[in-house]
Amino acid sequence: MTRTTDSTDSPPGDFQPVGGKLERGLIWVFIVLPTLALPLSIFFAWGGWIGWRDIVLLVVFYVITTTGIGVGYHRGFTHGSFKANRALKIALAIAGSMALEGPVIRWVADHRKHHKFSDREGDPHSPWRYGTTAWAVTKGFVFAHVGWVLWGQDRADPKRYAPDLLKDRDMVAISRHFRSLVAVSLLAPAVIAGLWDRSWHGAATGFFWGTLVRVAAMHHVTFSINSICHVIGDKPFTARDRSGNVWWLAILSQGESWHNLHHADPTCARHGVLKGQIDINAWIIRQFERLGWVYDVRWPDRERLEKKRAASA
Repeated sequence: MTRTTDSTDSPPGDFQPVGGKLERGLIWVFIVLPTLALPLSIFFAWGGWIGWRDIVLLVVFYVITTTGIGVGYHRGFTHGSFKANRALKIALAIAGSMALEGPVIRWVADHRKHHKFSDREGDPHSPWRYGTTAWAVTKGFVFAHVGWVLWGQDRADPKRYAPDLLKDRDMVAISRHFRSLVAVSLLAPAVIAGLWDRSWHGAATGFFWGTLVRVAAMHHVTFSINSICHVIGDKPFTARDRSGNVWWLAILSQGESWHNLHHADPTCARHGVLKGQIDINAWIIRQFERLGWVYDVRWPDRERLEKKRAASA
């Protein structure tokens, strides 16, 4: 598998994709520094440098941003698994932006390109890009997990892969203000914790747990869908690639790790369709539907699923 690049990569309108030395440097900072906080969190937790406020902020911001990515960026904007009213559409795009994984238009374009070329030449982040030997898969795994974000060149052209979002003024505006939303995501836990605890110590622990640890955990769970779920996992459904279901990532990913069904039926709003497969994002979409905030939801079709299962037998 060889690397490919799109010949044009400058979408029209006001939206400008992430690129250049400054943006590349910020990507490294947003990924590497929070990752370094993960091993430190063990020592800080052991030493008592964590309170219930920190846990609340960590969980709340993690769920908000994970929902923004899984429900908004992924199932909604990328695959059209449902349609949302304008208020919810904007809220999901903002929540996804606060995950620090890139502007919504850029993220959607990259992911659509991934599905078009999944585990084949042209896939921005296939762990099989270097071959099938142990060393080749090891290199590919690292690249699929984080390398493609840090130094990869196979980014998608939004004009080609996300023309619908480029025509959406809300999505263009939110993508254009991505850096401002990043600042909010980074600083909000510290500000809230500082005011809550009325101390600089509270602000410091809030930043560590609600920002650094939360961002690192959220990033690596998302990255694991690209890497782990394309190397191992059960494959009860027929897909064109090597996508698998990884059960132990299901809770943290809110159902995104039921990846085999997703690649077998990408527009389906529920990924965990078999008995015992917990899919939190599907449950959230169901609640939005009951509230009347989303419509035209593409729930699993039993006959369609059985055909895909029969083909894999």
